[in-house]
Amino acid sequence: MWKVELHAHTLYSPDCLVRLEAMVAACRRKRIDKLAVTDHNTAEGALTLARMAPDLVIVGEEVRTSRGELLAYFLKETVPPDLSPEETIARIRAQGGLVGISHPLDRIRREAMGESAALAIIDRVDMVEVFNARSIFQEDNARALALAEAHNRLKTAGSDAHTLYELGRATMRLRPFDGPQDFLAALSDAQIEARPTTRLIHFASRWAQWRKRRS
Repeated sequence: MWKVELHAHTLYSPDCLVRLEAMVAACRRKRIDKLAVTDHNTAEGALTLARMAPDLVIVGEEVRTSRGELLAYFLKETVPPDLSPEETIARIRAQGGLVGISHPLDRIRREAMGESAALAIIDRVDMVEVFNARSIFQEDNARALALAEAHNRLKTAGSDAHTLYELGRATMRLRPFDGPQDFLAALSDAQIEARPTTRLIHFASRWAQWRKRRS
């Protein structure tokens, strides 16, 4: 079984300072077999990292829509932000990509879709992130799990790592897969291995944003 990290950021995100070389080294050290790089509103970091470590990287993006964020996997290019959820999904599908909803019911994060927006597109997505290690209230993860199960969507977990410390906090155990459709098949009987991250970790993202504004 592969250990798969499905939600991680690099310095290509405005709130992260993790260098690409350090990300690869950390994955090798933590025995992560596959890494979805899901930077905010760009796939450029993921595409660059995929050239550096093609055996490791799934090219992804966390895309801001007009009604909250979506996760995209198996991309070939960046999906632009601030489109409607429906148009964003269409852009992802046009690349042969897969669609998930990240931290859909997180009450703290303004980027979360919330219930009404998630329900409006739930039948158009492949998966729902039912455990996000950065969620402060675990009840919000439980509500995401209930949402996925009620609508028969595949379930994912992710560390939402913005630091190397967080990488691997929430991973999936999947059988080896090759490409998006095989990934979906493997996800149907995957196992989640997850631990919440300390809520203090959000200060690391704020520090990264401050550093980048100052540079």
